[in-house]
Amino acid sequence: MTGRIALVTGGLGGIGSEICRQLAQSGHRVIAADLPADAARLTRFHAAMAGLDVHVESVDAGRFEECTTLVARVEKNHGPVSVLVNAAGITRDASFRKMDAGLWDEVMRVNLDSVFNLCKQVVDGMCERGFGRIVNISSIVGQTGAFGQTNYAAAKAGMHGFTMALAREVARKGVTVNSISPGYIQTAMTDAIPEEQRQQIIAAIPAGRIGKPEDIARSVVFLCDETTSYLTGVNLPVNGGLFISF
Repeated sequence: MTGRIALVTGGLGGIGSEICRQLAQSGHRVIAADLPADAARLTRFHAAMAGLDVHVESVDAGRFEECTTLVARVEKNHGPVSVLVNAAGITRDASFRKMDAGLWDEVMRVNLDSVFNLCKQVVDGMCERGFGRIVNISSIVGQTGAFGQTNYAAAKAGMHGFTMALAREVARKGVTVNSISPGYIQTAMTDAIPEEQRQQIIAAIPAGRIGKPEDIARSVVFLCDETTSYLTGVNLPVNGGLFISF
């Protein structure tokens, strides 16, 4: 049991909520930070986290001032943040010829600016205490690109560059910074894919299945473990072999 405070943005989402659950099971006090949610969604989330040390906070992670206020509130009420998982993300797909500045800016703000916004609040404290774990949830699209997702691909690839650079800066302070690139994961978004297209996707995945949120969460728990101290600046591809590189 670590007793450390873990902050997870996008914590009410399909992947984010499973990350919260598994971090709590591994002994963390978890703060799930997300956009304000309606009562029904919060009820479902709390039911899924029953018996676990998980708390909910509202934030627009793409806004620096809100992130500043969030972390100050969390540290006042719970203690210093030792684990940060940046899982907030959106898609606003369009072919590049049809993509306007608004679609570009919105995805960059939520998917990439948010990583800066949250890391900026917690890195100094992690370095001062000599321990920290930061995990950025990227995407296979950041490695391969995808039609209609120049904004999303650029943001997710940017997360890798950010991860590598920050990892170099803080490694001697006991802080690791890594990213995870999920492939196709079973969420509401992939559930909406027409069955014929879904089967074509599965046929292209060497593992023979779409991933589960649990696959991503287990990887997060591994990277956040106190003993995983010599692994930093890496991108962990969790994609069933759909994209393999070295």
